[in-house]
Amino acid sequence: MKNFGYARDPLCLLACTAYALNRWCLPPAWKGVFLHGYFADCLLIPAALPLVLWLQYRLGLRPAADRPRWGEILLHAAAWSVAAEVIMPHLSRTAIADPWDVVAYAAGAVVSGLAWAHA
Repeated sequence: MKNFGYARDPLCLLACTAYALNRWCLPPAWKGVFLHGYFADCLLIPAALPLVLWLQYRLGLRPAADRPRWGEILLHAAAWSVAAEVIMPHLSRTAIADPWDVVAYAAGAVVSGLAWAHA
């Protein structure tokens, strides 16, 4: 098995590019509910997980430079869901718990996991 590319992984690069285009290039008038509210949440795992895993690998917390495993993907999606949707609304007045965000994190995690499993 070849080493995982982390920030050079094609899915990570695509997700980061899609996030940037949606965030800074699309006019608000072109964005519907999905692009405005949930698209970035779907991109969380493919964009952020490779960077987190790279950091864990560099710190010696991840033993191999392999592609993300299902356990890692699901653990990080669950941890992010709890942090963003359960904890943050109690710490910030602007954070709002939205169960659909969790669905978007999960969808991004499943699509990413399938892509990485077949890469």
